[in-house]
Amino acid sequence: MNYKNYKILIAFTILIIVIPKVQSQNNFVSTGANISGSGGTLSYSLGQLAYSTINGLSGSINQGVQQPYEIYKVGIEDVNLNISLLIYPNPTYENLVIRMEEFESNNFNYQLVDLHGKLLISNKILDRQTIIDAGILPPSAYLLKIIQDSKTIGSFKIIKN
Repeated sequence: MNYKNYKILIAFTILIIVIPKVQSQNNFVSTGANISGSGGTLSYSLGQLAYSTINGLSGSINQGVQQPYEIYKVGIEDVNLNISLLIYPNPTYENLVIRMEEFESNNFNYQLVDLHGKLLISNKILDRQTIIDAGILPPSAYLLKIIQDSKTIGSFKIIKN
């Protein structure tokens, strides 16, 4: 066997024996933290190399990624109102539900606007539970305004996956 064939045999042996045993971390998060500043809050993790997304009728989840499940109250005009609002799921995939526990037909409306202020959906709230079809919207962040007698009583940040 000449020197050239010997080098090919060694290279082939390395390919067969060594390369299949080379691995990298797949699901190990080495560190993470929350950072707050004047521009907002950031939550991060390091070491996550891959994740998968699973979509369902009631929402979606990114396995291996931090999952927010919060309703961000952006503003309220009148703090003396005795109205209990429940808005879910947030983040949403298909439908967004507005539930008012002490509902009285007091001329309530909702408006869904994008982050540029463009009005996307506007309608009356006619019952204790109102369903908004968010499936027609592209994934993004939106503001949901609850309005009574042309006065905004609450604004909520909504995430659409």
